[in-house]
Amino acid sequence: MVIRLAPTRGGFLRPFGCGWFIREYLLGNGPEGSKKLDPKQGAPQADINFEYKEALARATARERAERIISNMVVKGADVTEEEAEKIYQRELKRVSRKFTHMRYHSFLMYFGVLKRLGWVEVTNRTETSSIQGNYSSAPERTYYRLTETGIEAEKDLWANPLFTLYPEIGRSHIKRL
Repeated sequence: MVIRLAPTRGGFLRPFGCGWFIREYLLGNGPEGSKKLDPKQGAPQADINFEYKEALARATARERAERIISNMVVKGADVTEEEAEKIYQRELKRVSRKFTHMRYHSFLMYFGVLKRLGWVEVTNRTETSSIQGNYSSAPERTYYRLTETGIEAEKDLWANPLFTLYPEIGRSHIKRL
């Protein structure tokens, strides 16, 4: 008897959600090995997106490496810390950042929902973007931080901000963290 492991719709779940990551990152907690920041200063959307993708890659590589090491141990191999680190680094190089994670436009749309909910706000800090070297009319990098509303919002609401923004869609669609 063959048991189908893949879900019928939507593919496999990611190790953690985007909403959870954004909240934890902007709180300055440095989730999943990402850099820690000052919550009052915030971060630009591009930096948040980059850190999210890298954190997903690290988590995915860690899970793959753990599976490989577990199989080696079951077969009787003695795995040292150095070997385990080599396996992790090899798996980290194999994780595709292009095809397995949220595209930047999708991230911007997701972040727009957080802005409409009033969970993130623009800070007074901006900086020159690299594209302004060629196109002076290009926008500056704007920094965002969590609002009090965003900090106080429950984890269930952060799990799916789109359905939080539009509750008439139905609570049956809300993901759990």
